Amino acid sequence: MPEPLGPASLAWQRGGDWRTILMSLWAGSMQNMHPQLGAGVEEHSNFFDERWQRLYRSIYPILGMIYDGPRAPETARQVRDYHRTIHGVDKHGQRYSALNPDTFFWAHCTFVMVPILTYEHFGVPYTAAEKEQAWTEGLQWWALYGINKHDVPTDWASFERYWDDMCTNVLEDNQATRDVLDIARIAKPPALSWLPDRMWRVLRIPVSRGFVWITVGMYPDAVRGRLGFHWTRRDEIALRTAGRAVRMTWRLVPPERRYHPRARDAWRRAHGRTPAEAPLVETPARNLPPLQHRADPKHYVSAAPSGVVQSGGST
Repeated sequence: MPEPLGPASLAWQRGGDWRTILMSLWAGSMQNMHPQLGAGVEEHSNFFDERWQRLYRSIYPILGMIYDGPRAPETARQVRDYHRTIHGVDKHGQRYSALNPDTFFWAHCTFVMVPILTYEHFGVPYTAAEKEQAWTEGLQWWALYGINKHDVPTDWASFERYWDDMCTNVLEDNQATRDVLDIARIAKPPALSWLPDRMWRVLRIPVSRGFVWITVGMYPDAVRGRLGFHWTRRDEIALRTAGRAVRMTWRLVPPERRYHPRARDAWRRAHGRTPAEAPLVETPARNLPPLQHRADPKHYVSAAPSGVVQSGGST
């Protein structure tokens, strides 16, 4: 059985950093640009009906594959099985499946890249050795899924070649990607239910524009060009300035509050402050899908979502 990641790993130290939420639109759009993955989203997903809820509840099991220790293999199987019913025929007449090893691997790679890009722009960038370590740990995490792919990159250099080839020759501009990027009318986050609707309608303008702008700045040149976005030197300077501001402000956040609840709970278990056998922290009930979808695993919820443990966090 593959060895789960532990507290000494780079993934534990950086994967649950709350700043990675800034990459959520980037991750979703980069994943959807994969032709098979985009087809699955277009035909099977109701993500666009509950954007915040789906985002927040999916973070828990995804981070669980890093932080769940001996229970991480089971979490990985759970995430893998969420995708079993997602298959069909795309608009070109080609069969697709979310569990196609190449498709699933691409989604995994975007998750490996999220903390790397987060720290590159909003923290202290990874060194060359840390990138090598991050990819080695990414392979360890990938093995938990039990999905066989014969041509997995074995080191950071080969991963970079794979990544560049995907961005240049495989990813496409499709409806699923455009839908992810269209957040001009995004609903209020569940945690801000107390905020008056009128105030949110004002706030969501800079929020939505800011998220799209950051996302465009994170894209590789090939992706930015394929989607028709322009990125100027002024944009680059502004993004670097914003990144420095985030990095400096982050120092004021208490260390434990810098982590997502699933990661925070894992650190508590590792330090003996929470029993090792305690239930895993799950998303708050406000992030669960509508009742009619709770028996459908593709909505990122177990078939019997009983005993949801409140996270104590903002998601």
